[in-house]
This record gives sequence, C-alpha cells and structure tokens, in this order.
Amino acid sequence: MTETTHTQTTPPGAAARPRSPEFRLVADALRGLRQDLFHDAFAYVPLPRKRVHGRLTRRLGGRPREYAAWTPHMLVAALGAVAMLNGFWGSGSGGGASLLCGLLALIPVLLTLARPVGAFWLSLAATAVTSIVSSSWADWPWLPGSFLAHLVVLTVVAIRTRPRTAAWMWALTAGYGFIVESIHSGGQYNTNLGPMLVLSAISLLAVTVWHIRRDAVQEVTAQQTVTAHERSRRTLLEERTTIARELHDVVAHHMSVVAIQAEAAPYRVENPPPELEKAFATIRENAVAALTELRRVLGVVRAEDYEAPEAPQPTLAELDALLANVREAGLDVEKVVTGAVRELPQGVELSAYRIVQEALSNTLRHAPGASARVEIGYVLGGLGLRIVNGPPPAPNLVKPSPGAGHGITGMRERVSMLSGEMTAGTAEDGGYEVAVFLPVAAASDGEA
Repeated sequence: MTETTHTQTTPPGAAARPRSPEFRLVADALRGLRQDLFHDAFAYVPLPRKRVHGRLTRRLGGRPREYAAWTPHMLVAALGAVAMLNGFWGSGSGGGASLLCGLLALIPVLLTLARPVGAFWLSLAATAVTSIVSSSWADWPWLPGSFLAHLVVLTVVAIRTRPRTAAWMWALTAGYGFIVESIHSGGQYNTNLGPMLVLSAISLLAVTVWHIRRDAVQEVTAQQTVTAHERSRRTLLEERTTIARELHDVVAHHMSVVAIQAEAAPYRVENPPPELEKAFATIRENAVAALTELRRVLGVVRAEDYEAPEAPQPTLAELDALLANVREAGLDVEKVVTGAVRELPQGVELSAYRIVQEALSNTLRHAPGASARVEIGYVLGGLGLRIVNGPPPAPNLVKPSPGAGHGITGMRERVSMLSGEMTAGTAEDGGYEVAVFLPVAAASDGEA
C-alpha cells in the first residue's frame, strides 16, 4: 500500500496582499498619533529661555534684560494663575473641593513648561475630575477653570510641538466632548463643546500659521546665506581668472623674450663651442614649451567671448592718464609720489595700477562728490600704496551698490598673489582708506 502526501503550496504574493490606499492612510495616521501623543508622552522637554537679541530686548541692560529672558515662563504662569482663580471661584463648592478644582486648572498649565504632551493628557484628566468634584451648574463638559486651562494648554503645546500634534489634540478634545455629552445627556447643563472647538481651532490655526511662517523664514535665511557664500566664492574665482588673464600677457612677453634671446645668442659669439649652442637651444626649447603650456592652461579659464587686449597691460607709467579720466568723471584726486622712482617687475606694476584703479572706482561709486588722494612710495623693500578719500558730502543720498565688497576682494587677491600686505577700512574723518605694501626683491637678491 502506497501512501501519497499532497503538499499545498501558497501562490507567491498571496501571504502579503497589497493594502489599499485607505488602509495605508489610516495606518499612517495611527502611527503619527502614537508617535506624537503616546510615545514618550511625559518626556522632560523644558521650555528654553527667550533670546534677548531682539529689537526690543537688546536695548535693555542689566537685570531687566535677564528678566526678559523668562518672559514666556512668566506669561504661562500668569495664565495658569488666572485659570486657577476661575476654577476656585467657579467650582460651586467650598473648602477643599474648590481648592482642588483650582489646582487641577493650574497644574496642567504649569506642566506645559516641562512636559508639554503630558500636560495635554493631564488637562483632559483634570477636566473629568473637576466635573465630578465640582457641584457647579455651569456649562458642561468644561467648567470655567477647566475651559481656560485647556485652551492655554492646547495653545502652549501647539507652539512647542508641530502642527500635526495640534491637529491630533483638537481631534481628541472633540472626541472627549462628544463622548461626555453622549453619556451625560440629562439636559440640566448648557454645553460649551461648540465654543471650545471653535476657540481652540482658531488658536491652533494661528499657531500653525506661525509655525509655517517661521519655517519659511528660516529656510529663506539659510538659502540667502548659501547664496551669499556662493556669490562670494564666484566673485573670488572671477577675480582670480581676471588676474590670470592679465598676468598671461606679462609672463608670455618675458618667455618670448627669453626664447628669442636664446636663439640669437649663439650668433653673437664667433665660433661658439658646441656645448654653448646646445645649452642655448635647450633654453629656447624650454621657454617655448613653457609658453605653450601657459597658453593651454589659460585657455581653460578664458571665457569664450574674451578678446585679448591689443595694447600691453598698463603700468604705473599710465597712472596719470587714469587720474585724468577720473577727474573728468568728477572726482577731485591728487597724486603724491615719494622715494626714488624706479622700474619694478611688470607684475607688481600691473597689480599696483589695478589696485589704484579699483580704489578710485569705489570712491566714485560709494562716495560721490568726495575728494581722493593717491600716495605712491618707492621704498627699499618694495612699493607702498595709499588711496584715501574723504566722506561724501551727502551720505543720505548715496544708494547702496549691489557689488559692494567685490572690488576689495580683487585687491586682496592681487596683494596675496605678490605676498604683500593690505588694510582697508573707514578712516577717522568718515572716509575710506586702502593701504597696500607690495614687496619687491632687491637687484642683488634677484641676481643671487
């Protein structure tokens, strides 16, 4: 006799049937309810002190400023005291019952300062206990003290949590009111469920709008900070690119001269030795290779619409033409030169010219009508520059420039490239001063 065993297999996917959208919606809602009002409901979350850097509190000083930091705590305590008095006088009882009704109105309000979610549950429980202890024939199901206390608790907890928690508290408050009214429907009390739901809805809606506005302000502030950082970074890169383009002409000129001189040098000597010809050929090849690599690198940072200047890059010799141009634009500028004027490296001359140009442009832009002074000092270790302008005659009419600070960034980049030093800031008379020192190696150091 043969025994046959039949094994019933479950079709794939039959054990885990897909849930309907309605089921998932209800499950998510219950999960949110458990997370907001049941999980760690009595967790200790103290209310932080208020910041005293606002427009009003920053004007206070000493002890009043310290007290201003506790303003939210004192406001909640004051509302709790008012709710306690309403509970005491509106209980309709005497002695210990009235005192208990007052304390049941006060304690949930004070608890919002340390355990906000737990204060909501305690307020519902205190409302039920107060309605049992009290002998008042007032409105139902919230007696006067419980009515005010529960409104304060809902508002404070909504401020300290998130809008979803406020929605759950309002729904549970409505559920509590409907259940109590269905149980106690004798008709000897006037219901105040409607006023409670309307007033609490208005309060919670206002708090929700405040939450949304605060989050939006924080997001905009963060975005503005990131935008300002990116704008500053982009400006810095643009300045470095401009400097690289200008120095390309300077370096390319010198490298071309080296290549030409290395090629012509053997013809200036009769019967040069082969070693010398080979050395000059190597120098020329290296100069040409360096010039090719330089142009290749500059091609990466050069804009597509960039046109190389036909004239050579400016130096301090063209400074008088620059001052004449700014004088025609309405700027009264004076030039003072001290020390023995000498020829400096072309990179230093170019950077000094651009720094003076940008400083005078800033004067025209930010201090119209003011006078300026350009001081150039040839000293033993380098070149000193000082560009200072006086205060504008009508500072109230000066409009802020959207590019403020970008020129200073370019100056600092040029000075940093040459290992120099720079200071820029407001002068004592209310004007602006830019002081720069560009080091230049002595001739003996260069030969060494």
